[in-house]
Amino acid sequence: MRALTVTPKVPNSAKLVHLPDPKPGADDVLVRVLQVGVCGTDKEILAGLYGEAPPGEGSLILGHESFGQVQQVGRNVASLRVGDYVVATVRRPDDCLNCQRGETDMCLKGNYTERGIKGQHGYMANYYCEKPEYLIKVPEKLRHVGVLAEPLSIVEKAAFHIFQIQKRLQWEPRRGLVLGAGPIGILAAAVLVSRGLETFAAATTPKDRPRVQVLKRMGIAYLNVHEDPIADMPARLGNIDVIVEATGSSSVAFEAMSILGVNGVLCLTGVSAGNKEINIPTDCLNLGIVLGNKTIFGTVNANKRDWQRAIQDMALFETLWPGALSDMITRRVPLEDFAEAVERKPYDIKAVLEI
Repeated sequence: MRALTVTPKVPNSAKLVHLPDPKPGADDVLVRVLQVGVCGTDKEILAGLYGEAPPGEGSLILGHESFGQVQQVGRNVASLRVGDYVVATVRRPDDCLNCQRGETDMCLKGNYTERGIKGQHGYMANYYCEKPEYLIKVPEKLRHVGVLAEPLSIVEKAAFHIFQIQKRLQWEPRRGLVLGAGPIGILAAAVLVSRGLETFAAATTPKDRPRVQVLKRMGIAYLNVHEDPIADMPARLGNIDVIVEATGSSSVAFEAMSILGVNGVLCLTGVSAGNKEINIPTDCLNLGIVLGNKTIFGTVNANKRDWQRAIQDMALFETLWPGALSDMITRRVPLEDFAEAVERKPYDIKAVLEI
């Protein structure tokens, strides 16, 4: 089979190689890969910023946003059949309390592995083997958008915890704001509006770009922060009950804390890199959080239940906004042109490798 490999921590080491096809055991499922989504994590691994090969190996097969079709099942596997469409979760457990209870997204020790990222091969290859407990069925009617399950699962976890946390009080949220209009931002806005919130998205993207048009199709108002600064949004929008930060900018995260409404909840999904410093009015920020009963939390990865909810919501979104999810996939690129897929284009939303 062909596979896209990197030498972890070595910039520009990606290459297409030929490897033996994997052989499934009695408890395994062999999956033929159809598509793999490309994201910022892949770009950073390609740049040599991080990544870890499996123990004893010098290279790592890249890719963690999979969509494929079951090619073969082991004799002990009863939950899947040949021909089923599936997506695969990313993290694999270590020996911590949470991991052993199926909550690798809440790992205590950080010794988990991640397919295509840390210690386990990923999905940018013709085939992979997997245990059935890490695979989620995708209905055939969603095969054209199934590759979006991984980013949507991140959003589903955020939404699940937002509403779980707010069981602490009588809470009837009316208004949601998403900061960022990349794939995570768009999907977060879709989840919030599908939960009945009047939802706004704010970013620096020009209003004529495809991502803004997709937001509008979903009934989500878009604000360009160059014209509508974040600091002014409470005056314009009113009390903001929910904010999802999806930019990866630490300064935006702190701005979000300052505009969050009374009894509001802010979920941080973006990962900041570097050591940027900013001046913050800490007394005012602390006062507002305490007196306003505000909650701020971070989230990473997703639980299997979040993947399952992602598949359910994909079907819902297809009913509410036919074609909107498909429009998020703005480029489909052959595996051999992976370098082109990684380079973000001005009109990109999501690039996908066709395997």
